[in-house]
Amino acid sequence: MSAANPSSLPTSRRRLLKGIVLASIFGVGINAMRSIAAFAADAAGWPADAFKQKNQADALKALYGKTAEVSDQVKLDAPEIAENGAVVPISVSTTLPKVTSISVMVAENPYALAASYKIPEGTLPSVSNRLKMAKTSNVIAVVEADGKLYSASKEVKVTVGGCGG
Repeated sequence: MSAANPSSLPTSRRRLLKGIVLASIFGVGINAMRSIAAFAADAAGWPADAFKQKNQADALKALYGKTAEVSDQVKLDAPEIAENGAVVPISVSTTLPKVTSISVMVAENPYALAASYKIPEGTLPSVSNRLKMAKTSNVIAVVEADGKLYSASKEVKVTVGGCGG
């Protein structure tokens, strides 16, 4: 039995590293393709028409097809004064049972619907986000629970607009 000639080995360190890099790229590529496929599946349920509406009533109609009633069980936390409209922190939570979605609208923005979330069964119905606000406006939280819509609103005064204003 003789020792193997190093030049006759099928993989050198460089070839091994190239193989690892290619395998990593291929692996990432597979995961990226899976992510794109998942996004495409989710995009089928994306409420594109609702996000194109200029006013709150039309966005609500496009998103849910009905109107909301004001409820003290929907809690909307937002600042009274936002010094920078580009980053206005808000949060929405509720004690209502059977919540299936939470949406946030900004009445005076160029497009009223700012965010919409599907809430899976068994999930705590609470969301938070940072909104862009063009100017002082009412922020409206809409919660869909047990097939009905409930809302809460709060005026947020914006000193410097976040939508180019």
